[in-house]
Amino acid sequence: MTFARSDKEVTPFVAERYVGEAVSFSRNGFKVMGRIHKILENSVIVELSDEDALLIGAKSNLTVVSHKNYTVRSNSQGNR
Repeated sequence: MTFARSDKEVTPFVAERYVGEAVSFSRNGFKVMGRIHKILENSVIVELSDEDALLIGAKSNLTVVSHKNYTVRSNSQGNR
């Protein structure tokens, strides 16, 4: 049995995000920065430096962050 996927309206904040955009977020008491690797419906996958991944205890340099839990760096230089 399968269920039809419901189309969810995308907020203006999420609609403006793009791969490569710099973001920051806090995890385990540390503020870290990374770049958006992939945009999902409720979150983004962020690519971190190996040092920041180790700092926050991530198992790799990719981590999932809810759209509610990151901020966009004003000086992003990503590729649109």
